[in-house]
Amino acid sequence: MEKASPSNNYHYNKNLKQFARDLRNCSTKAEILLWDDVLKKSYLGYPFLRQRPVLRYIADFICLELMLIIEVDGMTHDFSIVQQKDRRKQKDLEAVGFTVLRFSDFEVLERRDEVAQMLRIWIQVWEIMNGKQRRPL
Repeated sequence: MEKASPSNNYHYNKNLKQFARDLRNCSTKAEILLWDDVLKKSYLGYPFLRQRPVLRYIADFICLELMLIIEVDGMTHDFSIVQQKDRRKQKDLEAVGFTVLRFSDFEVLERRDEVAQMLRIWIQVWEIMNGKQRRPL
């Protein structure tokens, strides 16, 4: 499959638009806190979207410029069938060029500062690898 890019709208799936809207309206506590406390006002100058349809999936959070997807996994992700679906989703998203970072509800709820720091480090490494100037905050 073709790599995600502006020319293919990063594989946006308009057929999942309503489903994504429904998910935004019933987000988990961890998703709400990560959005409100870290990602909402563009993290380190990079804008994030939430519950965005990509391929046949809904990404919890996505930054198109960074080609980064963040998934927040609740307790249901402890079940093997859900883990199998998660692996398939991640493989498909990575195949079109996205990086997928996963955090548990616990990490977001109890260690949000550490999650933000891990994202900061990931972004700094991405900027170095891609020859990007440090963005003003």
